[in-house]
Amino acid sequence: MQIKIKYHNKNIDKITAIEKGDWIDLRAAETVELKTGEFRTISLGISAELPQGYEAHVAPRSSTFSRYGIIQTNGVGIVDNSYCGDNDLWMMPVYAVRDTIIRENDRICQFRLMKKMEPVSFSEVETLGNSDRGGFGSTGK
Repeated sequence: MQIKIKYHNKNIDKITAIEKGDWIDLRAAETVELKTGEFRTISLGISAELPQGYEAHVAPRSSTFSRYGIIQTNGVGIVDNSYCGDNDLWMMPVYAVRDTIIRENDRICQFRLMKKMEPVSFSEVETLGNSDRGGFGSTGK
């Protein structure tokens, strides 16, 4: 499977698949200083053309919070394959829980390709005809 990548910052390391694991690291394309409580969208320095029928799911690396004190504000970012123009820059929206500095080329998030969901339709009904499981959060009781 081939992904076309346009780099907007020649100083960041090129994206490579890793030998262990299923996710591919992405890097900050700029140095960012954040104070506690600040929000910022951090450039990841790339635009990409994903294969037809796939989307990219972008999430923080497991060490991102402990190293930098930031959380990704949208939980998981979704990049669909229509976001493929030269200036469709991949970004990571973050919120700082402490003062921090993210340096250009730091690995701050990761992505993986996922098949797009098949088209679905919906039909309204009065009852689903199934027994209730116990409500939200019921599996931990």
